[in-house]
Parts: sequence; structure tokens; C-alpha cells
Amino acid sequence: MPLHEAVSGSEWWRSGVIYQVYPRSFADSNADGMGDLVGITSKLEHLDDLGVDAIWLSPFYPSPQKDAGYDVSNYMDVDPVFGSLADFDRMLEKAHELGLRVMIDLVPNHTSDQHPWFQEALSSEPESAERSFYHFRDGRGETGEIPPNNWLSLFGGPAWTRAEDGQWFLHLFDSSQPDLNWENRLVREAFEDILRFWLDRGVDGFRVDQPHAMGKQAGLPDHPYVETAGAGFIEGEPDPPMWFQDSVHEIFRSWRKILESYAGECAMCGEAYVLPLTKMAKWVRPDEFHQTFNFRFLDSPWEKDSLVDAINESFRAFDEVRAPSTWVLNNHDTIRHVSRFGGNYGRATASDGIGPNNPQPDNKLGLAKAKAATLFMLGLPGAAYLYQGEELGLPEHTTIEPKHRQDPTFFRTNGVRVGRDGARVPLPWVKGGSTNGFTEAQDAWLPQPNSYAGLSRDQQQHDLSTLAMYTQALKIRSELRLGEGSFDWISNTDLLTYQNGSTLVIHNFGTSSVELPAGEVLLSSAPLKGAKLPANASCWISI
Repeated sequence: MPLHEAVSGSEWWRSGVIYQVYPRSFADSNADGMGDLVGITSKLEHLDDLGVDAIWLSPFYPSPQKDAGYDVSNYMDVDPVFGSLADFDRMLEKAHELGLRVMIDLVPNHTSDQHPWFQEALSSEPESAERSFYHFRDGRGETGEIPPNNWLSLFGGPAWTRAEDGQWFLHLFDSSQPDLNWENRLVREAFEDILRFWLDRGVDGFRVDQPHAMGKQAGLPDHPYVETAGAGFIEGEPDPPMWFQDSVHEIFRSWRKILESYAGECAMCGEAYVLPLTKMAKWVRPDEFHQTFNFRFLDSPWEKDSLVDAINESFRAFDEVRAPSTWVLNNHDTIRHVSRFGGNYGRATASDGIGPNNPQPDNKLGLAKAKAATLFMLGLPGAAYLYQGEELGLPEHTTIEPKHRQDPTFFRTNGVRVGRDGARVPLPWVKGGSTNGFTEAQDAWLPQPNSYAGLSRDQQQHDLSTLAMYTQALKIRSELRLGEGSFDWISNTDLLTYQNGSTLVIHNFGTSSVELPAGEVLLSSAPLKGAKLPANASCWISI
């Protein structure tokens, strides 16, 4: 019996390939240096040609942009920098005409400090209804000068900021992102209205930001091991009071009911960083999220034993609750895998970024490993996520000057952690100029590295390009319905092999070329040497 049985003819979100669009860096239509919705609309044919099933848009809501739009000041509109609701509707209509589904980001843990809810809270009295939308508390010490507890911000520094009247408010991220109080029924009702607003417009679902942070333990007690875990948690230790609270499950069940009241198989994906996966599986029970990001797989170093363990754990945990495994190697918060695999930078989700003073990656080696890892990943049954630009083999921009930095992590740590800007650099479309076709402006909101010119999309219209490999892989994946397929390990040697239906997926973890088994080679991440697979390469074989 295979480790994972085939699930054929199932809902799209069980096997679809979803492409993350980071709107500010995708395509600029109005020459202001910032990507926008009209720019996205103009490039949708390229995503259709690539062969993805859906797109997920990072936030485009009105925002002061202190954290690239994850500080939302209005959940039911479009920030003018990205366009208008009419632009969104046209983009959605065009995507649906092409057969592309559209998921959008929902940011429920916190708002911007400029959101009317928070402004009303600041101007209201302690213990008021307005303040109960958030977590306001009196401080400790003789005059309340000490924060209410020892919680830390994931962006550095304390998780509390003191308001002018002396009370403190909680923010697990930047001080401009106060955490909402999800014990307040009015907060829950407000977000149910937000869901319906976008579903009524025709969106196909939501990627939910930081859902594991929404619930807080009653009384907001100290983090019991903050000295070792900092703002996070340690797997195997008791859950900290700001992560993984059971109270969130009731919220997700209510959201699932709303989505199921709409036609078209609307779906929710949770950015739930919950480990072990047996615990995260509780978040994708049949009446909660449809899928969650698989951070165990994303965080696995590209080495055989860790990869095998991550895949085994994924299928066992998610199959138990009849949920799909999801597979992802990149997103806007991680070092691009070309550079990550070209150096030693730790876990993908724990990286501080790569700056000019860090050891620089070997992007040639990294690209070989990245292409192989992607091919290995896309053969797995389940859903898969791609991050814009990875189909071009883009590396991280590792030498951004401080004057261009945008990430609040950089500023909250005085530059000790350079942050995530290197993964968020605008895409190169057509070689030439300072932005390679991203914008007609002289400069984009973040500069591109020199290497992006040769990696522009127009330079990859040939059979040996990274773009060609991605396009062919997605075509074969769709034709063979690999996302709905089965999984079983065949070989756990240097030639790591699994079988999905009639397809063998093979990666060479050795240091020299290795003889391939018999069969028709469908696709390879690197040119074969006769019937031998080079080191750091993957291939698909039909048997």
C-alpha cells in the first residue's frame, strides 16, 4: 500500500498550483515605480501560459505601507497606489476568463494603527468598548512604566507600546500593527462582513495571514520560556500564550460555513506555522481551513533525510484528517530558494535575510538545486504554491543599500537583521533600463540586482531556460494529474526516488552522475549525460 493513496476528481484546492502575486513588485502600469492591479491584469496571460490554476494576491488594501500592506487600514477597499475597486473587478473578471481562480490575503491578527477602529480606541477611555477591539492593558511597576508582560515582537523589541494616556497596547509584529482582540464578538462579526464583501465580488478564497496568532490565553500571562524562544515557540515545549490557542478553531469553523454558502468551491489556506504537523492537521479538519502552508517542508534543508522525514510526516498527518498536503519552497517572507540553496542561511522561516556583509550565496549552484527541488516538489500529490519570479530562477537581492530598505525588521533591529526586502524586488519582464520592463519610471520602489537583466522573461523564451522547465513541468503535472496522484518511496539512496502513479520522480543527492532506471524521461532539471542523472538534478520518468 502506498504511503498516500490517489484522490482523483477532487476539489481544485486539493491539487491546484497557486501562484503568489506580490502586487507592488509584479508589474507597474502607471510609471510610479510601484506595481498595481492594472499591471497584474496586463500580465495574466503570462500566468495562464505558465500553467498555474490560481493566483493569490498579497495585500492591496488601503494601508500606510509600514509593513508592505500587512498593516491594513480598510479591509473593504483598494489602496490608491494599487488602483481602485473597479480595477480589482476588471482583474478578477480577466482572471476568470482565463480560467484562473483568485485568492486574496486576509490579515486578521492585527490592523494598521491608522485603522478607524484603532484611532477610536486611542481616543476612548480605558475599559471602553472601543478599546476592547484590541488588547489594551495597564503596565506593571509603580507608575505602570513596565509592559504588561514579557512578550516580544517578531520584528524585534517588545510586543507592547505605550499610548499617550499611559496604557499599553499589544503588537506581536510592528508597533504600527496592533493586535485585534478575537474574544470580542464585534471583531468576529466585522470580519464575517469582510469575507462576504469579497466573496460577493467573486473571489475564490483567502490566504489567511498568521491565524495561529489570533487567539491569546486569558489574562495574557508571561511567555514561560521567552529567554530561549524569544518571540516564538520551541516545538515540544508547552504552547506559549500567544500562539496556537484553541479558541481560534470556532472562528475558522464559522468562516468555513460562510465560504461553503457560496458557489464555486471557495477555499481558505492558513499561514499556520503550527508544529508538529499532527497538531497543524487540526487546523485542516473538514470544517476548518481547506489547506495550510506546509512549513515543515519549506523549512527542510535540501538534504535527503530531512526531506524524507518532512514528506512522510506531511502525508501521515494530513491524510489522517482527509486534507491535502501543500508544498512550497518560496514566499515573500523567505530568502529565494536559488540563494538559500546556494549557501547556509538556516531555516527558511527563521532567516534574517542576506545583506552585503553576510557570506554571499553561490547562485549557480543554488539555481541547479532550486530547479531540481522544484521539479521534485511539483511531482508530489497535493497542492503547490509558487512565488512570483521563481519561474525565472531569480536569486535574492543580497546587496541592497540601507537607503533603499523598507522592511520594518531592518529598522526595529537597527540593521542587525536586514529583513525580507531581498525577496520582494520587482520582477524583470523585458531586458533593458534600470528596471527591465517592470516600470516606465526611472526607479522602482526597490532596486533590482544587475543579474536580473539576463533573467528577464523575454530572455527565457528558449527550451533550456528555467521558465521553460517550469512551464513544461506544470503542463505534464496537469496532463498526468500528478496533484491527484499517489505516493510511495521507491529508493532512499543517493538517488532518492518516489512513484506517483506511473511516474517516477528522482533526485540525485550524490556527488556524481548516476544511472537512471528504465523508462521514458519526461523532464529533467539539468541536461542528462547519456542515461545518467547529474548531481543536484531531478527528473521525471514514465514507467
